[in-house]
Amino acid sequence: MTKLSVIEPNQSYIFSNYFEMQSPPEDILAYFNYSLQKAYVQLPSSDIPTEEVNLLKNKITKRLPKIYFGTEIARREVLISPILLSLVDWLEIQVKIEYPLKINEQLKGTLDYYINSQKNFLVVEAKREDLDRGFTQLAVELIAVAQWLETEQILYGAVTTGNIWQFAFLEPLSKQITQDLQLYRVPTDLEELFAILLGILS
Repeated sequence: MTKLSVIEPNQSYIFSNYFEMQSPPEDILAYFNYSLQKAYVQLPSSDIPTEEVNLLKNKITKRLPKIYFGTEIARREVLISPILLSLVDWLEIQVKIEYPLKINEQLKGTLDYYINSQKNFLVVEAKREDLDRGFTQLAVELIAVAQWLETEQILYGAVTTGNIWQFAFLEPLSKQITQDLQLYRVPTDLEELFAILLGILS
């Protein structure tokens, strides 16, 4: 018996449509011939600029009681952007915000944050603080970027609600996406989070 696809081949989709889907990510990724693995993984890590990261952590910690985080803009401006901009300053890399990308009618839309360095990295803000559905969107965007770059290198990404981060990576040769089950909290785990971001990008 043939399994019905959750994607309509003749229908147009943008990346955020995958966030709205009720289907498990495994079923969505299967349409693009990718499999999903969930595991606790050892991510790349690097030494951090301790003074700068402590300063950033202190700023975020002081702001938390004073900000209402009921909107995506608040989470983006106060929690996500400061971390990514610190990476820009430290590594002198480019971050493209709301970056448009189109591969085909099923792989198109806007990337929340696309970081271009020797390695490419995606960050997806999980709408409505839904990390699970945000991961599905991230996985599809990783597939799109891998096709766009025509790369055989591992491609990393993260989905975040602002105060929680989760990593994933795509292996083009094995057609597999791995979801790291470890969650990193901001500001509590900021040092470890920053070390991983530096490890991936440097």
